[in-house]
Amino acid sequence: MSTDDAAFILELLNDPSFLQNIGDKRVRTLDDARAYITNGPMASYERHGFGLCLVVLRESAEPIGMCGLLKRDALPDPDLGFAFLPRFWSKGFAFESASAVLAYARDVFVLERIAAIASPANAASIALLEKLGFVFERETRLTGDASDVRLFGLRTSG
Repeated sequence: MSTDDAAFILELLNDPSFLQNIGDKRVRTLDDARAYITNGPMASYERHGFGLCLVVLRESAEPIGMCGLLKRDALPDPDLGFAFLPRFWSKGFAFESASAVLAYARDVFVLERIAAIASPANAASIALLEKLGFVFERETRLTGDASDVRLFGLRTSG
């Protein structure tokens, strides 16, 4: 992901489903989107070697979502994150991209455990996490004033 992707990120982060299931990142302009990319994914690439990546259609290179690993202070392990525009849901793109991210995390970063979080009401994301092999561990809050989220874990090695 680069600042060239700002228009897509602006659309994705303001989609009603993103706001409901992930939260309001307060990205309202192209400049806000460029700052989000610079201070989020690009900073994570520098700091951790991984971050959220743009997911595009192979045939047209049209951006459809993002998927990757995050490192949140509130969680002991890196966690899988993903978001797609609704018109690309239920087509296998999230499973395909998340599977690739998990394989990369296991094979390149040699991560033994990966976390994931989902809003308790987000049945589609929970079903995807379970299909990927994640196991529900508990409900938690990332910050004191945040809503509860479901925490899942996945062991990537024997």
